[in-house]
Amino acid sequence: MNDEMLKLDNQLCFPLYAAARKVVNLYTPYLKPLGITYTQYLVFLVLWENDGQTVRDLCRRLYLDSGTLTPLLKKMEDCGYIVRERLPEDERCVRISLTDKGRDMKSAAAEIPLQVGSCIRLEPEEAMNLYNTLYKLIRSQEE
Repeated sequence: MNDEMLKLDNQLCFPLYAAARKVVNLYTPYLKPLGITYTQYLVFLVLWENDGQTVRDLCRRLYLDSGTLTPLLKKMEDCGYIVRERLPEDERCVRISLTDKGRDMKSAAAEIPLQVGSCIRLEPEEAMNLYNTLYKLIRSQEE
């Protein structure tokens, strides 16, 4: 076994993990006043784009399992942001829809992408290359 393979600096996973944590932490000062977490923010983004999705669709879109997403959705429902309803044609499926309060959150969060973007010190081309590379990595793991 090669000891070089076990050095932290030689692991692709570590800079991905560290960068993800740092970027997610950039959101905290903007999400905290809204009373939502980063993962809740991601759910909002998906629902603002296309309301009325099933839990299964949300799990696929956010790369989360239902065990992670279900308690989060329950909390969002308790806060009045969403409603969960079983589909009459298949009671195993649950549709998630925004309430008026959840739709109103969109205007409160409108500046967050620009605020966070201004904290990331990458040239636009570097950011786009990183974005494309990360999605290439994600897609390669789906096959």
